[in-house]
This record gives sequence, structure tokens and C-alpha cells, in this order.
Amino acid sequence: MDKPRLEEQHCTPCRGDGVLVTAKRAHKLLRQLNPAWRISDDGRALVRELAFPTFDRSLVFVNRLAWLAQEQGHHPDFTVAAYHCTVRFTTHALGGLSENDFICAARLDAIIGGES
Repeated sequence: MDKPRLEEQHCTPCRGDGVLVTAKRAHKLLRQLNPAWRISDDGRALVRELAFPTFDRSLVFVNRLAWLAQEQGHHPDFTVAAYHCTVRFTTHALGGLSENDFICAARLDAIIGGES
């Protein structure tokens, strides 16, 4: 039986006992995400930069991101400027990428659709 699509999966609680994905697996999972996502230069995070037409839209996005993070129990690092937001998913407890990061990125893609 095939595994559900990333956006249909839920994050698994991680308290330092999880498993980092290999570079090969990370690149395979990356292909399932919006092409705007990239793996950070150090290979420890998924990064996406988003632009918005207004400051209000930036804040709406941040609220959606916060809701997703709380729902999944997996919290990204992010920065917000007036019309721009950078999202960085990493599994802090492991110091790198886990499947949770890809699940959250896919779920965020599904929430925002074609925005930004």
C-alpha cells in the first residue's frame, strides 16, 4: 500500500529520538513540494521565501503558518518584513531535516495554494 501524500500526513512528535532524512531522501521529498522550496546550503532546513502585495496579506500568512505549526506540533523559524516572509522548517531536536519538515512544508503549500 502506498504511503499517503505528504500533505495528508501528520507530524510525529520528536523529542530528540527521531531520525534525520538522508540527503538522497530529502531531495526525493523536495520534488513533492512547491518548486519555491529549497534545501538550505547547510542541508539542515527547508527554506521558502514568499512575497505579498500588502502588509496585511503578510500577517494573514503568518497567522496561517502559526495555526499549522500549532496543529502539527512542529514550529518553523520565520522572518517577516513588510511584504515578505521567509519560512525555515528544521527539526530543532535533531539539528536537521526530518520527514516532519517536509510534511509541514507540503501542508503549508496546500493551505496557501497558489499564493505568493
